[in-house]
Amino acid sequence: PCEDKRHGIMAGADAAINEEVNYDIVNEEYKIWKKNSPFLYDMVVTHALEWPSLTVQWLPDKVCEDGVDYTEQRMVLGTHTAANETNYLMLARVRLPREESALDARKYEDDRGEVGGFGGGAGKIEIVQKITHDGEVNRARYMPQNPAVIATKTVTSDIYIFDYTKHPSKPPSDGLCTPEMKLRGHEREGYGLAWSSMEAGQLASGSDDALICLWDVNAVPKTSSVADPKRTLRGHKDVVEDIAWHNHNAHTLGSVGDDKTMRIWDLRMDGNALANTVHAHKAEANGIAFNPYSENIVATASSDKTVALWDLRNLKLKLHSFESHTEEVYHVAWSPHNETVLASGGADRRINIWDLARIGDEQTTEDAQDGPPELLFIHGGHTSKISELAWNLNDPWVIASTAEDNIVQLWQPAENIYNEDADAENGDNGDAN
Repeated sequence: PCEDKRHGIMAGADAAINEEVNYDIVNEEYKIWKKNSPFLYDMVVTHALEWPSLTVQWLPDKVCEDGVDYTEQRMVLGTHTAANETNYLMLARVRLPREESALDARKYEDDRGEVGGFGGGAGKIEIVQKITHDGEVNRARYMPQNPAVIATKTVTSDIYIFDYTKHPSKPPSDGLCTPEMKLRGHEREGYGLAWSSMEAGQLASGSDDALICLWDVNAVPKTSSVADPKRTLRGHKDVVEDIAWHNHNAHTLGSVGDDKTMRIWDLRMDGNALANTVHAHKAEANGIAFNPYSENIVATASSDKTVALWDLRNLKLKLHSFESHTEEVYHVAWSPHNETVLASGGADRRINIWDLARIGDEQTTEDAQDGPPELLFIHGGHTSKISELAWNLNDPWVIASTAEDNIVQLWQPAENIYNEDADAENGDNGDAN
């Protein structure tokens, strides 16, 4: 016992030293990023939240007023607080520079935490509504057809539905969580949550119980505040990490999980509706995203440190493996503005932007050391694991990202990075890097 205890103390000391060394490395990397950021970005806004947010999503509205050099947009955030502290579903108001505003992005302003100064700089991200939530918000998603309606994954097995127009901007002092609806059907908590963009009210959820539950929120009677799923899909052998609706076929769903598989579901089929099972990765599959433009292309993210590209017409063959992350990849998301561009984020504190169009481009030996030709950009502004990332629907190349250290960042790579080779637009694929 004494021997074991001594080894435990030594192991603990080693771990503490490693943690300290790792912290120093992260700090040094951040300083280098900060120094270089004026040349890499057209915009960076950094905001420290009171508590970390596990989720982030841009709402679709954008307000442009005459006489100001910024636009106002909004985001959905959540909290992950310490014990006994109240959690909230939150709406944030965001000010972003108008595209025509001339940005002086040559210095990183410490006190304002941003690159790219523009008029009326104070308070780029402001929490404007807090709705009391039972436990942390694992994920929050608005209904595309009615953005006031937001679904949340909770620490219990239930999904909550909120209509933010029916809640005050400041939470009542009684501390009660009062969603418009609770959706039952799961046995454990989880993270997978997606609304159909094609059929209003259709919500899909995947959880740690290996189940996928489907509800039609619009079909729930107005007098009822609790609803059971209209359908439950069984097939995964372990945690369902993420779920996505197809953007062109209302009856198609995709899911990934800790059983390393991607599963494609066809809701027109009777019974279990499982159309395809693909052993997609060598480790847990954590994220899935259907391409918004091409109905056949889907991407998956995995703990095997890769993002995989698939063609639904032939799932026996992986189209491509994106390799540059050094730790597990948690999230993958396609650009809403560019068919060939996607972003991925994970435990290595990095968000990579990839461009399919550059796969196979010739590289110099020097360029190859920085990564494959399809690796367009690496965002290194976070010092903790990436919790989630979201592309802005209104402004091309603008991304919001949250990390475990309370930070939310809004950023846009410098235009010369993604629009470097004008000849490429005319069909001449030159050196992409």
